[in-house]
Amino acid sequence: MQKGLRLALLSCLIVVPVFLKAYADELKIAYVNMERVFREAPASIKAGKKMDQEFDERRRELQRIADDIKSRQAALSEKGSSLSDSERQAKEAEVAEISVRFEQRQREFQEDIKILRDEEMSSILEKANKAIIQIAESEHLDMVLQEAIAVSNRVDITDKLIKKLTGD
Repeated sequence: MQKGLRLALLSCLIVVPVFLKAYADELKIAYVNMERVFREAPASIKAGKKMDQEFDERRRELQRIADDIKSRQAALSEKGSSLSDSERQAKEAEVAEISVRFEQRQREFQEDIKILRDEEMSSILEKANKAIIQIAESEHLDMVLQEAIAVSNRVDITDKLIKKLTGD
């Protein structure tokens, strides 16, 4: 019985790779590097410029507030000992209040950036997925992967995808 089991396992070890090789020759797999697409596709570049323009004024305003807080803290450090306790405490409270409002505005700013970035990325991903499907259909691909540990240039269709997105 054990000899029969060994013979069956041995035959499986010989036959299965042969079948897998035959099937693998027919299977057409491709790969897309979505990080590159998000970096290099024209829509991604345009979205990045749009975000920069949209948030530039707010970024500068936050920087002005941060600089104001630093200068107030520096002035308080320098002249704090010459002020009365009540004046010093009032100035410290004022700086603390400005700092709290600054941190709140900074959080809102980061949230707004994240929301817009997510919207833009979602739009780009939707366009990319449609283009990937078109490429897969035209090249008769069985599978397109977007994540892999190692990829051969032979199966990488990222450049084709970027070109297709450029043409749209």
